[in-house]
Amino acid sequence: MLKSTPSIRSAAPFAVSLILAVTVIVASIFGGWAIALIPFYGLFLSSVFDRMLSENTANMYPETDDNLLHWHRMLTVIWFPVQLLFIFVALIATTRFDHMSSAQSVSLFAAIGIATGGVGIVYAHELIHQKGKLERNLGDALLAMVLYGHFRTKHILIHHRHVGTPADPVTARYNEGFHRFFFRLLPGGLIASWKVEAARLTTRKLPIYDKSNPFWRYALWPLGFLAIAALIGGWFGVGLYLMQALIAVMFLELTNYVEHYGLVRKHRGDGKYEHVRPHHSWNSSRRFTNYLLINLQRHSDHHYKPDRRFPLLQSYPETDAPQLPYGYPIMAAMALIPPLWRRVMNPRVRKWRAMYYPEITDWKPYNKASNPIR
Repeated sequence: MLKSTPSIRSAAPFAVSLILAVTVIVASIFGGWAIALIPFYGLFLSSVFDRMLSENTANMYPETDDNLLHWHRMLTVIWFPVQLLFIFVALIATTRFDHMSSAQSVSLFAAIGIATGGVGIVYAHELIHQKGKLERNLGDALLAMVLYGHFRTKHILIHHRHVGTPADPVTARYNEGFHRFFFRLLPGGLIASWKVEAARLTTRKLPIYDKSNPFWRYALWPLGFLAIAALIGGWFGVGLYLMQALIAVMFLELTNYVEHYGLVRKHRGDGKYEHVRPHHSWNSSRRFTNYLLINLQRHSDHHYKPDRRFPLLQSYPETDAPQLPYGYPIMAAMALIPPLWRRVMNPRVRKWRAMYYPEITDWKPYNKASNPIR
């Protein structure tokens, strides 16, 4: 397998996400038909490019010096000001000018949720896994922008630790439709995150209201963004902002649903499970959507090395990690139609079971929907 090296040339393809930001600006200025550019590019055109281009399985050397990745790091750092700009340009356009109807304004912010959730939270996910304080704070700010700050706790302290087990509310179980998953996860993930942070404070002999509790940040930063939305557009501006946040969170959880659907870790007894392995995540080698989602679809390697920067994530052959038939955008669209999703994915899950766990004959205990940490 060819090894690529870091350079501005290797980083440039990942900048295709910035085109999505441009579509938001254009849609905000012109309204009307231009609003359709956002989902057209983010969902449809990206998947068309996936079909046109070859798959990308080339890997960069995983131990590449971090200092050589400055162009790739720059992309993740600049997304916060870019997203901040296009959200507030859209707020000003919809609440201070009269070129869009109320229905068009709502449609615009629903479409913006595709950008802030489908791509913005992907950047946030990359940033919160890094060691630098600036990057982690930018990741937190992006999550706060969609009113979902506790994702950091849920993802790092719960999902990565318990993925593929009943203790992970983010692992979608076999035959669990997305809508059931989503409405279970919204309260379940929040409750689980609070319990984890409360337990950490108790271990340190600190009260839950201590300033080190990240839930202060999870609550106050979103209120700051909502306050700015109110200053710009009043209650209508707040309503529009809430619309993009809801759609963004839905897109995030659609991605979570796709990434681990039906894949569980073998129970070894006494509450212990096998270690996380490459075959516990769904992957895709589709080239364009991996550029758009900064290699999120190389998900198995992310679970192996959570702090590994996106250009260093490794591609696995299908013999080691299960592959999706399409990129995440198409799979997310399928997940919204449970009968179609089950028709496409359930046979793949059964094939996965036969390949990796032929000795397990009773899968009923593994099919139960996951529960939050207790």
